[in-house]
Amino acid sequence: MTRKPLASALLFGATLMLIACSTPAGSASPAATTAASSAPSAAASPAAESPAAASPAAASPAAEGKKLLGMVSITVNDSSNARFIKGATAAAQAAGWEVSVIDAHGNADEANAAIQNLIQRKATAIIDLVFPVTSLGAGLAAAQAANVPVGTWGGGLGNGVVATNGSGGPQAEPIVKQMVADLGGKGQILALTYHTGQVCRDREQVLDDYLKAYPDIKVTKNEVKIPGYLQDGAQYTAAWLAGKPAGSGPLAIWGCWDDPALGGISSLKQQGRTDVKVYGQNGNADAINAVKDGTMTATSYAQVEEEGKVMFQTLLDAMQAGASWQPKAVEVPVIVVNTQNVEQFIKDHPEAIQAPK
Repeated sequence: MTRKPLASALLFGATLMLIACSTPAGSASPAATTAASSAPSAAASPAAESPAAASPAAASPAAEGKKLLGMVSITVNDSSNARFIKGATAAAQAAGWEVSVIDAHGNADEANAAIQNLIQRKATAIIDLVFPVTSLGAGLAAAQAANVPVGTWGGGLGNGVVATNGSGGPQAEPIVKQMVADLGGKGQILALTYHTGQVCRDREQVLDDYLKAYPDIKVTKNEVKIPGYLQDGAQYTAAWLAGKPAGSGPLAIWGCWDDPALGGISSLKQQGRTDVKVYGQNGNADAINAVKDGTMTATSYAQVEEEGKVMFQTLLDAMQAGASWQPKAVEVPVIVVNTQNVEQFIKDHPEAIQAPK
């Protein structure tokens, strides 16, 4: 679940085998981030860590006696993914682990291949970021066969996953309720959705269920892409505004995460529209600043770095428990940030308006 991307993925060069490992800015130093990989099969090649191809002679950290945490991200360019990776990386490195991050570019086939690649590299544990477990059959089967625990951030439970957090539904509820209240129970909403990610599916379901009680609210849905969600959000907003002049009724834009809504804000600014309320979720730095300057109405601040730390610790707990472990959700509560509380929120959380380093 990207603005001009806030937290860009940096591509660290491998020292010996010309293999690259993708990781968000500041989440790990080149020396601390695993760059070596065993050669993937032809089927797995799309998920090899880009841009360089894996070398058959490369040795995995696990083969050298080091524990390896592998993370497969739906997009490392999104600031929330970057924040989670930063938190999990910090926890793993503090425990003496190596970390390897693979960008699957929003593609479930690449995510499956990435997990299989990490299994070949003898990863000790794996975290999936956002891809639903139902789309990761081949990858999760490989992990189960190798007895490698997998956690998901927003991907749900099932298929051998030991833990999940960052679930979309609970994070969406307060934002959807505020939006409907702000609209007075009537008007029109542009919903910017994304069906490849489980988080967005769950949030959209919350929106649909809540709006059943409000027949006077009309919803237009448009699905954004990864990559391209900022541009899609802007384009869909521009098209939706046609025929909706200022004063034509309560209007709102709802993004299943912040970035598509921020794309919508760019179109509102271009057209000089200040009558449209805008709602996001995740609470990235651009979104918090947008609430502060009045261009976004509200977002839910997910404590994503803490979610990353909690997930790594939960994987350790699952490995220690062994066969007695029961899969569970380990959620971290969100904080709603709106025009009423944004100043106090920034005082309490100054780090929230800074890009991950």
